[in-house]
Amino acid sequence: MKKVFFILLVLGMSRNTNAQLQGGIKAGVNYNSGTFSNVLNDVLSGAESKTGYHMGLWLRAKLPAIGFYIRPEIVYTELKNGVSYNNGQLQQKTNFKFQKIDAPILVGKKIFNIGNVFAGPSFQYILSSGFGLNDLSEVSTDELSLGVQFGFGIEFGRLGIDARWERSLSKINTFFFDNIINDEVIFNTRVNQIIFGISYRL
Repeated sequence: MKKVFFILLVLGMSRNTNAQLQGGIKAGVNYNSGTFSNVLNDVLSGAESKTGYHMGLWLRAKLPAIGFYIRPEIVYTELKNGVSYNNGQLQQKTNFKFQKIDAPILVGKKIFNIGNVFAGPSFQYILSSGFGLNDLSEVSTDELSLGVQFGFGIEFGRLGIDARWERSLSKINTFFFDNIINDEVIFNTRVNQIIFGISYRL
């Protein structure tokens, strides 16, 4: 799986000699949610346990003749995920905070030279993670998983704004040990996200 990840990333970063290449920086906010309406409700209520941020680099190469472009990205993301589980006595809830590298490889098309739509696979690699409760200790976390992103954006000169929906295609399991019940608990770390980003073309 790791070999596939790096092969696709290298292919995405490479360009045809006739392609027009652009690149820049980007940053934004991430919401651990599956729908835009849930994001609105979370924001109005504070979104304390579901927010995160990202920053990274992007490239965009125009594909000749067919009117599409390819846009690979390397993005550092920090995100929180609320975790609920039964410890044998009562329902417990804690925050699971993790840092990861996201590498989407998107194919898109410009619309009227100002808007664009895009979609493509997104690879996630976990760097580190931790819990908000002292009675939990992390055992291990699967590092690599696959998702897919869909989105749209607009551009004003060098400045771009986009919104994305990311859907998980594979589970990424985290195993932790609950000291109260003296047993191991498993949950899925990969989350669906709504992502808002601002990019700048260098």
